[in-house]
Amino acid sequence: MENEPAMWPELIAALPETAEAAPPAAEEALADCATALGHPLPAGLTALLTAADGITDEYGTALLWSAEQIAAENVALRRGAEFAALYMPFDPLVFFGETGGGDLYAVLARIDRPDVFVWDHETDSRTWVAGSLADYLERSLNGRLLGP
Repeated sequence: MENEPAMWPELIAALPETAEAAPPAAEEALADCATALGHPLPAGLTALLTAADGITDEYGTALLWSAEQIAAENVALRRGAEFAALYMPFDPLVFFGETGGGDLYAVLARIDRPDVFVWDHETDSRTWVAGSLADYLERSLNGRLLGP
C-alpha cells in the first residue's frame, strides 16, 4: 500500500496545521533526481513526492526534501571524498529528510522494502525507525519517532 499514489493526497491533507507540504513534484524533477542518483527512486518515495515535493514540521525541519534536494544531498554524500574516508558507503540508501541535528532519514535504494532508517552522522550507524514512509511521517509529526 505504501507506494499507492491514491493514499498520499489523503495523508498530506491530514497533516497537522504545524506542518507544511509543498506542491507535488513535477515529473521532470523526479526524472532528473533518478538520473542524478543513477537508479530509479524507490516506489514509495516517488509516490510521496508526487503528492508533496517537500514537507516541513513546525520548526522548519525538512521531514521530506524536494526531489531536487534529494538528488543534490545524495550525490554530495555519495561522491564526497571526505565522507568516503569517514563513513560506510551511502549508495545503498536514498536520504530524503533530516532530524534537525545533523542526522538524516533514508530508505533503501535498490531493495523493495518500505522501511525507514536514520543515519547518525557521529557514529555512522544506520538504525531502523519506521516500517514505511507513512509510518515515519505520522510518528515524526506526533513526536513518537525513535532516533539514535
